Amino acid sequence: MATIRESLVRHHWVTSVLVLASVVLVPWTLVLAYRLPARHTSDHWDVAWVGFDVALAAALGATAWTIARRSPWAPSAAAVAATLLLCDAWFDVVLSNSHGEQVEAALEAGLVEIPLALFCLWIARDAEHTVEAVRGTFRQLRQ
Repeated sequence: MATIRESLVRHHWVTSVLVLASVVLVPWTLVLAYRLPARHTSDHWDVAWVGFDVALAAALGATAWTIARRSPWAPSAAAVAATLLLCDAWFDVVLSNSHGEQVEAALEAGLVEIPLALFCLWIARDAEHTVEAVRGTFRQLRQ
C-alpha cells in the first residue's frame, strides 16, 4: 500500500491547513443549518445531476483504466470513485420527494452504490494486489 511521501510529511503547514479547514467548517456548517431553507428550487437541477453522473462514470472508467494500465494512480482513481458513489447515494436518498422515490433511492444505494463504493475502497487500499490479479486474468485470457 502506498504511503505518504516523507517530503510531504515534513511540511507541517500541510496538516495545519487541513486541520484549520476542518475546524472552520464546523461553525460554517452550523450557520448553514440555521440559515438554509428546508425547501429550494433550482433551474438547473437536471444539469447538476447529469454532470455529477458524468463525473462518476469518468471516475469509474478511470479506475478501470488505471488498473488495466498498472498505473500508480489506480488507488487515487478508486478513492475518487468511492467518494462520488457515496455522495450520490447520500444525495439520492436525502433529496428524494415521495415515498416511492425514497424506496427507489434506498434500494439503489444499498444494492448498488454503497457496495460498489466499498469495492472501490478495497481497490484503493489493496491496489497492488488488484492490479496483479487483473494482470493474471489477462494472461489467462491470452493463452
